[in-house]
Amino acid sequence: MDLRMPRLRGLLRRPRRLLAAGAAVVVLAGAGTWTAVASDDTPAVHQTDRVMAVDGVRIDTSYFTSGSSGARHPAVLLAHGFGGSKQDVRQQAQDLARDGYAVLTWSARGFGKSTGKIGLNDPKGEVADVSKLIDWLAEQPQVQLDKPGDPRVGVAGASYGGAISMLAAGYDHRVDAIAPAITYWNLADALFPNGVFKKLWAGIFINSGGGCDKFQPELCRMYERVAESGKPDAQARELLAARSPSAVADRIKVPTLLVQGQTDSLFPLGQADAAAKAIRAGGAPVDVDWIAGGHDGGDMEAARVQTRVRAWFDRYLKAEKGTDTGPAFRITRTGGVDATDGAAVLRGASADTYPGLESGQRSVPLRGSEQRFANPAGASPPAVSALPGLGGSGGLAQLSSLGVGVSLDFPGQYAQFESAPVSSSLRITGSPTVTVHVKSTSDDAVLFGKVYDVGPGGGSPVLPSQLVAPVRVEGAKSGKDVTITLPAVDHEVEQSHRLRLVLASTDLGYASPAAPATYTVSLKGDLKVPTAPGVTTAAAPLPSWVWWLPLAGAVLALALLLTGRRRTTAAPAAPELAEVPLQITDLSKRYAKSTDRYAVRDLSFRVEKGQVLGLLGPNGAGKTTTLRMLMGLIRPDGGEIRVFGQAIRPGAPVLSRVGAFVEGAGFLPHLSGRENLELYWQATGRPPEDAHLDEALEIAGLGDALARAVRTYSQGMRQRLAIAQAMLGLPDLLILDEPTNGLDPPQIREMREVLIRYAAAGRTVIVSSHLLAEVEQSCTHLVVMDRGRLVQAGPVAEIIGSGDTLLVGLAADIADPLIEKVAALPGVESAVRTDGGLLVRLAPGDSPRASQVGPGSAAPIRGAGNCATSHDGAADEQRHTAALTAEPPAAARTGTGTAAHLLVELVRLEVPVASLGPHRRLEDAFLTLIGGSA
Repeated sequence: MDLRMPRLRGLLRRPRRLLAAGAAVVVLAGAGTWTAVASDDTPAVHQTDRVMAVDGVRIDTSYFTSGSSGARHPAVLLAHGFGGSKQDVRQQAQDLARDGYAVLTWSARGFGKSTGKIGLNDPKGEVADVSKLIDWLAEQPQVQLDKPGDPRVGVAGASYGGAISMLAAGYDHRVDAIAPAITYWNLADALFPNGVFKKLWAGIFINSGGGCDKFQPELCRMYERVAESGKPDAQARELLAARSPSAVADRIKVPTLLVQGQTDSLFPLGQADAAAKAIRAGGAPVDVDWIAGGHDGGDMEAARVQTRVRAWFDRYLKAEKGTDTGPAFRITRTGGVDATDGAAVLRGASADTYPGLESGQRSVPLRGSEQRFANPAGASPPAVSALPGLGGSGGLAQLSSLGVGVSLDFPGQYAQFESAPVSSSLRITGSPTVTVHVKSTSDDAVLFGKVYDVGPGGGSPVLPSQLVAPVRVEGAKSGKDVTITLPAVDHEVEQSHRLRLVLASTDLGYASPAAPATYTVSLKGDLKVPTAPGVTTAAAPLPSWVWWLPLAGAVLALALLLTGRRRTTAAPAAPELAEVPLQITDLSKRYAKSTDRYAVRDLSFRVEKGQVLGLLGPNGAGKTTTLRMLMGLIRPDGGEIRVFGQAIRPGAPVLSRVGAFVEGAGFLPHLSGRENLELYWQATGRPPEDAHLDEALEIAGLGDALARAVRTYSQGMRQRLAIAQAMLGLPDLLILDEPTNGLDPPQIREMREVLIRYAAAGRTVIVSSHLLAEVEQSCTHLVVMDRGRLVQAGPVAEIIGSGDTLLVGLAADIADPLIEKVAALPGVESAVRTDGGLLVRLAPGDSPRASQVGPGSAAPIRGAGNCATSHDGAADEQRHTAALTAEPPAAARTGTGTAAHLLVELVRLEVPVASLGPHRRLEDAFLTLIGGSA
């Protein structure tokens, strides 16, 4: 439960200009804004955004630090992927900063708010920019230096950002460690593999970059030339190769963690293999990790990969020699399907050394005679393997890892050769190879090689990772022997399955010759299959209950014995609070392992029946910790919480009167909404009639959707089902943490109505949310916290109404001289005409202020009803009348500049007043209350 509300620094800090002589990086004035981001239980991360002028180009950067101001830490540069910006790596930057790194992110040229032309990591452009950023890091007081001007720095990034990490290491000796992911070693090989143009991916590059004119002119001309001809030329290869890490292979001599995707037709595993061999040849340590995802989809394993990257930097930047950086080679394997959510079950395999792509080769004989097939005119229709750019959490490659075949080859446009059924399971790990003889009626032939896994009976062939190997055969008219290196995969062929080699003339992702031709292909040897015998798969773990159930039983029995006496001495009930849903008194909770730092300190407030209470505060305010203590999940260090007079402790019986939606409910996707709720209630062990299922469902308003499987639900429907689950048993106190997360405006409005309906029956709702406009409409009362302490508590209308500007609604227009008279009234600073009437600003010192609640004093929040905007005209009129006749609240009776005094003066001046009220939003009040701490 990590509430991450953006925190706004009240004071802007003018950024420092670099004063070193000849510095090429200039920080543009006014661009530095500090931000503190933290959860309740972790230290704040400070972020400053700067736009730097680098050789005439504006580079948008963010700098993240944490911890004491005097300490120095290693630095990390985090790069983003192609088409993205620095915002894509913001969360990772914050996490690394919390772990003791000074982190700098930036938007590369042509992306985000940075200017300049896209150079595809041009050594004179994007790579030179990184060196200037390292110069800047060397000047920062938080950054550890190896020597003056040389910071201890690592570089990490994925895809486009992965390549720049290797290039930075090759061009700037100050880089100390790198962790590139799903990236290229040679961009020419990636986009022009074996002389074949990868047209769809190249087009995606251009489009995601904003179009050809966003690129350097030479890149745009190159793309247009190759796209038109369908064939890369030597000049195009030289241009891309010069901007690739392979161009500086002999200069990359730093510890390198290579993370590459198995489901990736853009940058396949062979790119990481080439990088690993070259960098290791230079003497640097290299580890290789094959993840389940890639540019074509699958599981990117973000949490695991980021943990490993952090360990890599801990070892080689912090010099923590005892840090486990993982095996030299690791691969994620798919081990079936999780029956609860349909996701692939992932297991790791590893080896002490990187095996490469040819280790442990086995010969698999293929059968088939010489075959003739056509390259159709216009290379259409094309065969289908991957759908470049599909991406996401699924993708065709993910389907193939689950044993689902989705490839398409057209009859007459391919040759195929097949093995006998394998006698035992065969694990392919690496790149199979095969030699064939190719003859063509044209000068050049373009073939697409792929190996299918074919089950018994020939049904549903599966193409591992949806990968193909293109190859251009020049001088094929006279016939030529060609060895085809097929895509590197990790795939298990089960016993009795067969391997099928297909050589096709077309593929959707690539450019084939437009002229019709006939190809003739025959086998010249067996299929060579690498098995990587040194790689071992981790044993599947036993179900967790096998080991924890007996232990838990023993621990539970012991705990009951030890706590039995303690339970009898629990704090007695407070009869006078039996009808009070919640009273918190002097509540305090220290940070772990700290004696003087508090997540919550001396917090006191009280909530009455029928209220919808908004719990507000910036990140680090203590909201999360307060809710956890309220639900009995953690114990306070001081003070007490009473719900209906009963003291809260873990397992307290009164918690049965509390419903909570905190971190999102986990539903079984194949069951209906109603079935999920019924199953949940059964697990509580309480009688079915106590669930009040129908009442909860009526409040949630899901209608006929309850009969449908949850997997068909929208995000908004899932949220409402989760709220309904929290409402089961119609708890008297309902606690909701960010209930509108991920919802669109109509769904947010529906959620608001759910809360209002629930509280209308006299129950109580506590909502923690960062959507201030929504809180303003949904809640009757507020508790505002900052830095663990109570800032203010009271009705929403009172807190909003504590501003210094009033809106005077007019029944008829008035002349300017009368407005001038209003502006001249005692206690009035100004009066100006607006669409809604007059905006009257009260003089400083005379404006109404809501009472402040000091720490340690209880702040009763009384009164029911709700503050949602009414659409009833009669009700509006009644409120206007009441506003004109009722005595103003105590908070508004301070001095001559009060609303009441102003109303008297307006009537005396014969101003046609229709209404009078505060002109301030909750956002204004919130920022005023928390001031510079936000």
